[in-house]
Amino acid sequence: MDNAELARMVEAEHPYRGRALFELNDRVATDDDAVTKVAMLTRLTSLRRARLFDRVSLAWSAIIALLAAETTNARTEAYAAFRALDPEEQRDMLDYLEVTAIEEAHPRIA
Repeated sequence: MDNAELARMVEAEHPYRGRALFELNDRVATDDDAVTKVAMLTRLTSLRRARLFDRVSLAWSAIIALLAAETTNARTEAYAAFRALDPEEQRDMLDYLEVTAIEEAHPRIA
């Protein structure tokens, strides 16, 4: 599937939206269009509410994937997506990432 199809699955809250988002997340290191789509999707209320585990939402997983891509574009979009979160959620995410500022976060995705 192409990026647009995957993004539409996520937006439509398709039963496989998590898988679609993870596929897009896998593409962000080499595909600027995927970066744009993932960054846009982090703004969805449904992704902010959907928990993977504990405090980690699908939106957080997307922001973490953008950070882990380590490209200028992906990190810029990650910072903007992080700043779009509510202040309490920002604090929780920084705590989860064990950093004091989002710019310090350099997660690795295995």
